[in-house]
Amino acid sequence: MRKVRPLAELLSARACCVLGVLALTAACAVSVSESDEQEMGAEYAASVDSQVPLVEDTAVTRFLTALGRSMTSQTSRANIDWSFKVANASGMNAFALPGGFVYVTRGLIEHSDSLNELAGVMGHEIGHVVRRHNVKQLEEAANTDRAVVALCVLTSVCSTLGGRIAVQVGAEARTAQYSQAQEAEADSEAVVNAYRAGIDPEGLTLFLEKLLEQRTTQPTFIEAFFATHPTDESRIRALRKHIAALPRSNGTRLTRDAPEFQMVRARLRAMPPPPSPYDTMGVATRQQ
Repeated sequence: MRKVRPLAELLSARACCVLGVLALTAACAVSVSESDEQEMGAEYAASVDSQVPLVEDTAVTRFLTALGRSMTSQTSRANIDWSFKVANASGMNAFALPGGFVYVTRGLIEHSDSLNELAGVMGHEIGHVVRRHNVKQLEEAANTDRAVVALCVLTSVCSTLGGRIAVQVGAEARTAQYSQAQEAEADSEAVVNAYRAGIDPEGLTLFLEKLLEQRTTQPTFIEAFFATHPTDESRIRALRKHIAALPRSNGTRLTRDAPEFQMVRARLRAMPPPPSPYDTMGVATRQQ
């Protein structure tokens, strides 16, 4: 396992005081520059890639990258080196690391009915990076190991409805939680990101409505998504307000679906199931 460089070590030249390898005193004001952010993101992404099975399929990767960049190219952070990867896990989830490293699970793509649903979720994660939400969390909690948290979010090894879960990297970690305000900001970014790329911005709303309906019948399968993306009717209403406020498209037809997306979706569904313990919920049971 590749060791992730702690934030305190990475920023030691800028930190006013360091206690041990990870801890900063309360008096220290840690500020993460864009270059620091990208360096940390690369370190964390390398750790995630070494621990989480990825879908190594050229057609899938090419499609996801093209979709992601169609949205990131219209943002205020188009200049960073964005990366888009598919985790080979059946559960539905997505996560973004500092510096523009975006992961979606295979299950999320397979259970998106149309291109705009996938774009909506990706646009939300892109929004977190654009607003630097994860960096703000790092600044507030310099001892958070982001790679471990990413592993939890992508594979659900840290939390289920059943309770305690073994963390395979050998350390306990909590699920990443953005504030309510940050989630709302990422939602507004998702709407704009899709719209500017010529994609129907209703996608995230449709996806969330579908999951709310499924929550009563398949709670275990989708609970990981709700654990990291709290969703209720008020969130959906807010999304609809953002959509209603968008300028008219002046006759330009926004894309709701595309044959390329359906081809990728079918391609993933035809693949062998994810390796254990990254099946349905990505759960590993601790061996006593």
